[in-house]
Amino acid sequence: MFVMNWKIQLGKYLLKLLDNVEIVESVDVLSDVATIKLPGSALNKQLEIESKIKRGDPVEISIGYDKDVKSVFKGFIERISTDDSSISIVCEDGIFLTRVAVKDKEMKNCTSKQIAQYVVDQVNLSLPADQKLSLNCDYELKYDKFVIRKANGRDVLNKLHEDTKGNIYIKDRVLHFHPAYVEKFGDVSYDFAVNIEKSDLQYRRADERQYEVEVEGISLDNKRTIITLGTTGGEKRSIKISGVTDKETLKKRGEEELKYLVFDGYEGSITSWLVPEAHPGYSAKITDKDYEYKTGTYYVVSVTTNFSQAGGVKKVQIGRKLA
Repeated sequence: MFVMNWKIQLGKYLLKLLDNVEIVESVDVLSDVATIKLPGSALNKQLEIESKIKRGDPVEISIGYDKDVKSVFKGFIERISTDDSSISIVCEDGIFLTRVAVKDKEMKNCTSKQIAQYVVDQVNLSLPADQKLSLNCDYELKYDKFVIRKANGRDVLNKLHEDTKGNIYIKDRVLHFHPAYVEKFGDVSYDFAVNIEKSDLQYRRADERQYEVEVEGISLDNKRTIITLGTTGGEKRSIKISGVTDKETLKKRGEEELKYLVFDGYEGSITSWLVPEAHPGYSAKITDKDYEYKTGTYYVVSVTTNFSQAGGVKKVQIGRKLA
């Protein structure tokens, strides 16, 4: 029988008590979030954790079975809540570093890369010399105008993420900004007869996924440029982007949306255990020995991990079929 094990570092302290941990990783949102829940008291004494840790302290969460404990989250404490007779410590990944005010700026005829570089430059003003960020961006969309006003760096990056659906994250002091589905971080295999506890997967063919995507760019003088892609008469998806009128940029954004929507294969999620390891950006092969034609490899969009002394599971949401 496996024994649940963990190592959670909060600032300079190792956590000894734990109710549960939930870690949500997704390419559809800007940052990964971990929520650590502790009992409000131990041995009839209130825990005074807020005197020991604070917002901005580094966090590393490692979980697993027996002695096989692996790091699954690195980030920083974003807030501490002591409501409902329990303690919740909400942590954010490296994007937390961009939660600093950036100077107001109006940028004309610029690209998403130039905007991201501005954020990096502004954030670096508040970081020590040995912790400054650099940029790795290969996803450039054109803006007629982009306005930054009363915002922090995270606000700006979130707007870029919403506009482009790009994959934005910080790793090893580098802010990455890439098109969705381009990067591959690992492989994982699932088999209905072996390591899938439950699923809500549905198999659909591409010709059953009828989508019409309308991308609307709004100019400085409020004029509209509209690009329509996909199947005429299909289920409609609308995207609006302010400050963009370049037709190629709007088309590229529509094509990115269709990548998520149209393919032969499964949609939905599976629930497995802590092993095998899986994260967004992994290629997940799903084997169905009863229906071989359904076997395929999919891009992992999100992973929600729940861990406690009672057990651990991962809910893996799949996206576009890769093979």
